[in-house]
Amino acid sequence: MLGSKRSRRKVTTLLAGLGLLVTGAALQVSTTATPAHAATPHRVLFDNAHAETAGNADWIISTSQPDPLGQDSSPSAETDWTGALSSWGVDLQATGDYSLKTLPSGSSLTYGGSAATDLANFDTLVLPEPNTLFTTAEKTAIMNFVKNGGGLFMIADHTGADRNNDGEDAVEILNDLMTNNSVDSTDPFGFSIDTLTVGSGHPAAIGDSTDPVLHGSFGTVTKSLIASGTTATLKPADNSSVKGLLYRSGYSGNTGAFFATSTFGSGRVAFWGDSSPVDDGTGQSGNTLYDGWNDTGATNAPLALNATEWLSGASGSDEGGDDGGDDGGSGSCTAAQLLGNNGFESGATTWSATSGVITGSGSQSARTGSYYAWLDGYGTATTDTLSQSVTIPSGCTTAALTFYLHIDTAETTTSTAYDTLKVQVLNSSGTVLGTLATYSNLDAAAGYTQRSFSLASHAGQTVTLKFTGTEGSTLQTSFVIDDTALDVG
Repeated sequence: MLGSKRSRRKVTTLLAGLGLLVTGAALQVSTTATPAHAATPHRVLFDNAHAETAGNADWIISTSQPDPLGQDSSPSAETDWTGALSSWGVDLQATGDYSLKTLPSGSSLTYGGSAATDLANFDTLVLPEPNTLFTTAEKTAIMNFVKNGGGLFMIADHTGADRNNDGEDAVEILNDLMTNNSVDSTDPFGFSIDTLTVGSGHPAAIGDSTDPVLHGSFGTVTKSLIASGTTATLKPADNSSVKGLLYRSGYSGNTGAFFATSTFGSGRVAFWGDSSPVDDGTGQSGNTLYDGWNDTGATNAPLALNATEWLSGASGSDEGGDDGGDDGGSGSCTAAQLLGNNGFESGATTWSATSGVITGSGSQSARTGSYYAWLDGYGTATTDTLSQSVTIPSGCTTAALTFYLHIDTAETTTSTAYDTLKVQVLNSSGTVLGTLATYSNLDAAAGYTQRSFSLASHAGQTVTLKFTGTEGSTLQTSFVIDDTALDVG
């Protein structure tokens, strides 16, 4: 779409400014490409806005909400925080690598809003046996959060565990999230939760020594625990990334999966068929709880903690806090998409950009969603930039940068590049390591075109991906970018 960009700047500059005010802290410290990184704690939000403490349940990490540090700022034992999930919370807090919050009762899940508990401010959302249906807006928020790189941890329970007697249990609520949302209701995660009550058992882990959830930094997983729970049916034809990790005795393949993982868009998903494994046996007065966390026949704690790490994009990341050489010293690589806010749907977050570049203006069209990055387009001498830092694990042999680019121009020349867009890779000192491509008004064409480059030579480094649009003094050229990705493996 041709035309001056000035009018849209008057609108979007204000929006971008508001986004900076809302997410200023994240912009200052969270410029890496994954949802979490060594320099910034992995940010986890535990939901308590959907009757997670109804009846005999107590699925909270602390009674201090939203910030558990208000109860004890340096917890050393799980009883320092009150809640049946306090062991989970305290164990994460003790690493120094996690920032934990709780969405309090009476709140709503949002994505891209101004609340401190907005999902755009987190890497992982934990849904510990929700007992009220998510609203339409909440389901849209959750699905977009995952699609754009967030981690989702869904914990169910046996069918009929309707703790607040509203006619809905966690099985129905989580299935409703997956099958009745405005983002993707066509089996987006590749599994459905079974309407079952499995009384007891110790589901066993599959034999995969490379899986980061079964063999993560918190230990090796061998078995879990069922104490009235359920399982899932996997549907790899709908989502090939779905994977069963622990199975009910006598089951394998696509049936009887007690713990499963999957991906959706740029995000990651984990499912657990029972809340008993994460119950640490202590909580608020009046609740009868069971210590599944320390069950001697299972390894539930490593399973919960490794899964949280994987969901937060932490598996295989550089935990040394240096300038980005090692992949945690292990040389391993977990297949992943590394760019944060890669479709720009979170607005002016994660990326560093000239004011107004990330926009939802109707003067151009996003390839998908509502937001995109628009560099230049003024028809005056202008330089716009868009950048994001990312650590590429040293063990990765492939690192494919892709993005979709649309260029339109008012220039009429067929021979002179008056306006240009450079795509470059810089080191942590700002030195240009290489120019991947230079586009210009001569490359103008209808629609978006996908561009692809290999960054495998930068494995083991922290680099900055930078787009620089430079426009001449007359006749606009717009460089419009959407749906970026950096896929490693």
